[in-house]
Amino acid sequence: MAKPPKPNSSTNRARTPAALRPPFARYSHAMEVQAGSRMLFASGQLGVAADDSVPEGAEAQADLCFANIGAILEDAGMAFADIVRINAYVTDRAHMAGYMASRDRHVASPPPASTLVIVSGFTRPEFKVEIEIVAARKERRLKTARTGG
Repeated sequence: MAKPPKPNSSTNRARTPAALRPPFARYSHAMEVQAGSRMLFASGQLGVAADDSVPEGAEAQADLCFANIGAILEDAGMAFADIVRINAYVTDRAHMAGYMASRDRHVASPPPASTLVIVSGFTRPEFKVEIEIVAARKERRLKTARTGG
């Protein structure tokens, strides 16, 4: 299972204007990505392990989706705290609570912008959850030493 996320120390900023109703759950209305950030767009991840096993429950599938996302983030030198957008899909309203519990364990503060949609199904009937993310990380510039001439 993925490590709990650290607070977002990047320069990405949550935007939740006072003129809007507060979010229904743990998400931000918008995330602002600063110029000079490196972006990562991940395809939707299903709750399927490398050995092709699929957990039964929606929450367990969501945990596996986030574990897969964690591996993608790590491969890119990023972390859960760099996620600025989540699009998630579940096949039934009954799966929303399990998905949201998993999401809330994996997102940092401030939480990313997020959309949850109920869909009729995925490529295999055992899949209940699919999650895609966008992440952004501000690149720190290394200071170069000047040499005299």
